[in-house]
Formats: sequence, C-alpha cells, structure tokens
Amino acid sequence: MPMSIKLIEDVARTDERLADVVLTVGSFDGVHLGHKRILDEVVSIAKSATGTPAVLTMRPHPRQVFSPEHPPNLLTSDSKKIELLARTGIEVVFGLTFDEATAALDPFDFIEQIVVRRCRARHLVVGHDFRFGKDAAGDYEFLVAAQRQFAFEVTQVPPLFIEGERVSSTLIREQVLQGDLERAALFLGRPYAIEGTVIPGHGIGATLGFPTANVKSGSAAIPAQGVYAAQVILDGTAHPAAINIGIAPTVRQSDVIVEAHLLHFSENLLGRQIEVVFLKRLRPERKFPTRQALAEQIQQDVAAVGHCISTNRGFSGPALEKG
Repeated sequence: MPMSIKLIEDVARTDERLADVVLTVGSFDGVHLGHKRILDEVVSIAKSATGTPAVLTMRPHPRQVFSPEHPPNLLTSDSKKIELLARTGIEVVFGLTFDEATAALDPFDFIEQIVVRRCRARHLVVGHDFRFGKDAAGDYEFLVAAQRQFAFEVTQVPPLFIEGERVSSTLIREQVLQGDLERAALFLGRPYAIEGTVIPGHGIGATLGFPTANVKSGSAAIPAQGVYAAQVILDGTAHPAAINIGIAPTVRQSDVIVEAHLLHFSENLLGRQIEVVFLKRLRPERKFPTRQALAEQIQQDVAAVGHCISTNRGFSGPALEKG
C-alpha cells in the first residue's frame, strides 16, 4: 500500500502518461465499505497487469452545484477522501471540476475527452448503479458497447449488502443525521468523523468547569443533536472527548454548534485543526432547570465517555489509540 498518492488537480488539463491505468469514477463520499469493494477490484486488476490504480472524482460534489441552497452533508472532506483512497492502494486521483459544462457532456464525449484522452484508462471498474454524462444517460451497458471503439475493458462490481441493507453514501448520511453513529460505522468500516477548525465560543463551558472547543465543520454531515462519546485527533494523537451538538438550551439557545470537551486536556485549541471521531451517542440534548444541574449531568457524561473509550464500546473495529 503506498504511503502517498499522486493528486492531479485538473484532469482536463493534464498530459500525464501513466502506465496501463485501471480507473474507477465517482464522488466516493465517505469511502465506505461498498466503495472499498470497487477500489479493491481496481487495485487487484492493476496489480495483475502491472498497471496504475486510479480514481476520477468530481469536485465539488454534484449536490453543491445542483442544490447550492441545501447543505451537501458530506461524509468526508476532500483531504480525508484522498487519505482514505490512499489507504486502499489507489495511487493516482484525477480531479474533475464539476460544473454546468461537465454536467452537459454526453456519455460519448465524457468517455472520449476525459476517460480516454486525459486519464488514458485501459480498464474501467464501475459499481452496479454507475451513471454518467448528461441526464445520467451513460451506464454499464454503454461502456460495454464502447469497449472495442475505445480499446478498454470494463468490469462491473456488484453491490455490498450488510445485514440486509445495501451500503451507500445516502444510507450512511441518513444514519449520521439521525445520530445512529454505531450503525453508520458498521457500513463505513470505521467510526464516523468530521474535521474542522476550532473557533471562538462564549466561554460558558469553562464557567461550568468543562471548557469546550467549538468546531467549524464546513459542509460535513452533522449528527443529530445530543451528547456523544468521541475521540479528538490533534496532531496525530487521540484524546477522549465529550461532544455536545445542539443549541445548548440551558445556557444559550443559539444556532446548532459542535462543542468538544477534551478530557484531561488544558491546551488552547483556538485556530487549530482537529478531527472529531464519534463513537457512541450517549443521550439527546435537553434543557436543565439550573446550571448546577447541567454541570452535574456533564460530569456524568464525562464519566460515560471515559468508560466508552476504555472499552471501545460502540465501535466494532480495531482498538482505537488512547490519548
């Protein structure tokens, strides 16, 4: 597995000549277990042919172009997606600017201009529901019919089902938004996480004895309001944390924010980039009669976080690093 990955920012401008490119195309938001089945096939075929395993992915996400008034609720940032793709063995990522012109390309032009001329693909690997080109008119059957003309091969990968449900970004997004982080982790193959910059808050948590870092998370899908056991990754080190998502009705009542209280931690995080790795939803957000009652509940939440981290409860995967 390569430790790094080659990123070609604009596929429409590249003249890169890579050996026997095995390519898959898609947004790959979340890089979940269903995606991994496709990516594993790309890497396997490339390895057997001494070729180059590659991904062509669109930026920004099509939802941001067609529905700019609605938040895209992305499962992964661009940087996290690249990191996760590298972990699967993908060696090259082509970036395709998704705009009105890209969306208007008919399937034939998309294959000729992007896949063949720019990516120089010799083998295409696609999922069961792959669609491309104007009005999503291109599909697997189109690619099979075009194989001889464009001198590439095509492989279709069947969907992945876990506990009777087809793994998809849409399904995982719904689970995240509902606060079912344990279920989301089952389909992602890892705990759900968001990245963001720590921004100034009101300092109310500190007055209660539990200082928090407010996280600005951009277009990420934010779990349902409530309190979560989590780990905060800071400079590569994991720290146990209690996360509150909501309006803090006891003390503030404002727009929904993500607040992280790191256990046994006293450094100033303002302006720093962190990753919040969610493990388990502890309780819904609720209003308390007094600040004292709120502080007592937070103390219980912190204890629950410590227990969750120590047992890795809520995450059926490899043991997580202890901070």
